[in-house]
Formats: sequence, structure tokens, C-alpha cells
Amino acid sequence: MGSLKGKKVAVMIESDFYEPEIHYYQHRFREEGIDLHFLTRLWGQNSIAFTGHEWKVPFTDVEETFEGTSDAKLREYSAIIVPSGIVSDRLRYTEDIAKIPPATEFLARAFAEKGIIKGIICHGMWLVAPKPELVRGRRVVVHNNLHGDAVNMGAIYVDEDVVVDGDDFVTARTGGHCHLFARKIIDMMAARA
Repeated sequence: MGSLKGKKVAVMIESDFYEPEIHYYQHRFREEGIDLHFLTRLWGQNSIAFTGHEWKVPFTDVEETFEGTSDAKLREYSAIIVPSGIVSDRLRYTEDIAKIPPATEFLARAFAEKGIIKGIICHGMWLVAPKPELVRGRRVVVHNNLHGDAVNMGAIYVDEDVVVDGDDFVTARTGGHCHLFARKIIDMMAARA
């Protein structure tokens, strides 16, 4: 198991995030020396602020976007995380319903890279809905409310709190399982380091 110092992890972010989960990531990944980034759509702004779902806690100064990310920049990330809460529902907005949402396109590009660990927790699976082939035939767990969605996408639902499929995909049931989810991602990154 190698050092994770300087490895990069991206968490996709929007309003209605689950505060305990995001705050946990802010501390836990950095404890390992991981360079943590929060990516969003900036809508032409230099930075944007979001509010949490439970307590409306502000999350300010998000300055990085996934839009226009080059392949080389994408490959710099060891893991891409789609968090719980309503983040993925907001991120899957598209101006043109005939086009795949930019956030889903970004995630699909990450799925095409075996060197990137993809992590989806709880309602994060909503971001996959426009491209169900990303999880078709793969073992997953999601929030109980999304069981039918996962099955309809062709995923293989596994009734466990954290599920790993292959060496590059991990899912977790709820935001309340973020500590188990983060631990698994950290372990998977360490195994590759």
C-alpha cells in the first residue's frame, strides 16, 4: 500500500448537498494527504456558492468546473465521487433535453478511464440515469428509494452498505455511510499507489 500524498480526488457538488457527508470528505481525504477538489458547473461565473440540504449550511467559493476538462486533466484524478443528497439531480440539468447533461458526460468520461475510481453514494445514481449503460450489469447499492431506478438501469442490486464492482467502481447506500464509502475509496487508491 502506497502513500496517497498528492493524489487527487474530485467531488461533484451543487446545492442541496448532505452537509455531514461533504464535511467528512473535507477532513478525511485530507488526513491521507489527498488533494481534494470540488467540481461543478460555474454557469459563466468565476465562483459559486451552494447551500446544504439539511441545515442550509453555505459552501462557498467553489471555483472549479468539470466542463471543458481535458482528457489529460481528467486522468489526474485518482477518484471521482458523486455525493448523496440532491446534488446529482441538480447536476443532471440540461438546457437541451435532446442532449446528455454535461455532468453526466463528465462522469461517462470518467467511467471510460479504468485508472479512475468512480464512487457513487445514495441518490448520486440519479446522475447516471441519462446513460444507464454506465452501470448496466454492474453490482451496485443505492438508497432504498432508488432501488427501482438501479434495477431499471440494468444494474445488479446488492443489499449491502458498500459495494465494490471490479477495481474501479464503488457505491454506498446512504450519506450516512460516507465513512465506510470514503474508507473503501482510500483503500482502493492505496492498493493502486
